Amino acid sequence: MSDQYLAFLIGLMGSVHCLGMCGPLAFAVPTLKKGWGFLVLDKLSYQGGRVIAYCILGAIIGLIGRQIWLAGVQQYISIISGLLILIAAISKLLKFSAGRINSRLLQPFNRLLGYALKHQANHLIIGIVNGFLPCGLVYLALTGALNTGTVKTAVEYMFWYGLGTVPLMFIAGISAGFTTAIFRRKINNVIPYLMIVLGIWFIFRGMELNIPYISPAKTGTSICSN
Repeated sequence: MSDQYLAFLIGLMGSVHCLGMCGPLAFAVPTLKKGWGFLVLDKLSYQGGRVIAYCILGAIIGLIGRQIWLAGVQQYISIISGLLILIAAISKLLKFSAGRINSRLLQPFNRLLGYALKHQANHLIIGIVNGFLPCGLVYLALTGALNTGTVKTAVEYMFWYGLGTVPLMFIAGISAGFTTAIFRRKINNVIPYLMIVLGIWFIFRGMELNIPYISPAKTGTSICSN
């Protein structure tokens, strides 16, 4: 499985989580002009803003990842990333709560979003701000982007992740939500198991066991400058 397909899959499967966390905000942003066309345009702009934010985060994490690859320690970072993902998955399964930490992290973003909504900022700007909100699923995607090795591939990874979250979020924004809380809860219960699979995959990839697609051997080639 290529990194782009993996990123899209994470976004697609995790979009129900996005709907539960960011959906209320998407529903709360009003469309100032009446008409179906304006509604669709505004909701697409909002989704585009989120994807832009993810790409910016990808560029930042890509700069870090590139230095890691140049230092030749990418396999250790892959293993560490896998272990961290496993720890996060286990904490979710054990119902460990980080509510107070998340609350403090969200405060400045909530103020910024409140300001944007109060002054009727366009949907693109609000989407960009929303994309920078602290989110465990985004952290998971950034971990994958970190292991891609270049700025370009990290941005592409986050682009495909963001694109994966768009379909459900867009449809929900148009229809003002069509999934029940029970359904979202069931999907969210599956996410830790997806994280376990990804964590194990990162660990195997870092071990370079010469298993095609899962744990390829180190080729010894240097990365290109991006």
